[in-house]
Amino acid sequence: MTPRADPRAATPAGRRPPGLAGWLLLSPMLLWLVLFVVAPTAILFVYSFGQRDELGQVVFDFTWSNYARILDPIYLRILSRSLWYAGLTTGICLVAGYPMAFYIARAPVQRRSLLLLLVMIPFWISFLLRTYAWISLLNGEGLVSALLQWLRLLSGPLELLYSPIAVMIGLVYTYLPFMILPIFTSAEKLDPSLIEAALDLGAGPWRAFAHVIIPLTKPGIYAGVLLVFVPSIGMFAVTDLMGGARVPMIGNVIQNQFGQARDWPFGAALGITFLALFVIAFWCLHERGETKA
Repeated sequence: MTPRADPRAATPAGRRPPGLAGWLLLSPMLLWLVLFVVAPTAILFVYSFGQRDELGQVVFDFTWSNYARILDPIYLRILSRSLWYAGLTTGICLVAGYPMAFYIARAPVQRRSLLLLLVMIPFWISFLLRTYAWISLLNGEGLVSALLQWLRLLSGPLELLYSPIAVMIGLVYTYLPFMILPIFTSAEKLDPSLIEAALDLGAGPWRAFAHVIIPLTKPGIYAGVLLVFVPSIGMFAVTDLMGGARVPMIGNVIQNQFGQARDWPFGAALGITFLALFVIAFWCLHERGETKA
């Protein structure tokens, strides 16, 4: 007699596939994803193969010209600048955020809650209000310039606003919490006995950090890099407000195509290309994480 197959064997760790109750619980999230992620992406994909008429209306005439237009040197320069700024932002956030996240994860429980609260406080304030606060700090008559003059480090006003430095400050400030929180989650699960064992076996602090702590917190690092790198490529509000539109990035170009230029097909093609970059970045990080695991 043929033995009866166990349905739990088809799923990892003996878990049964979700039944009707499970799908009902998932239905609000699935509906939200379909309405606000899948459907807009499908519309954007269809628009990317259309054309614009003289009045700025979309004409659904299949063409690859919008994607070919992305290869223009002007847009390639803007894309490379966006990748450079996003990579630099990610690197600064990682260098600054990792020690903070690790310190918070190793802190006592009462202090840990307070430190996490301090990290989360910026999310309680409007993004535009925080950006305008930085504008008031970085302009020639702001607090930073006044403090440097008071310390006799400058003889005149320092105008940091509307410069690449201001853009980088705005990007790092905006996305630093997105680097700290995932790394904190991984560092919090780190078993302290593993670090003690490495130190007992003769590893110095730096070697234990490089060969024990970093590998065990790589999931948080990968998640933080993804959460910072991808959205910072398409950020246009910071570059507009703090860069004075002097440092255009790919997000500014997409926003302009759907706004002033009224060239929705080309803006859709840029958006789909940006989405493809996100998928590639996610796949690379996921595959790297699987390989290391």
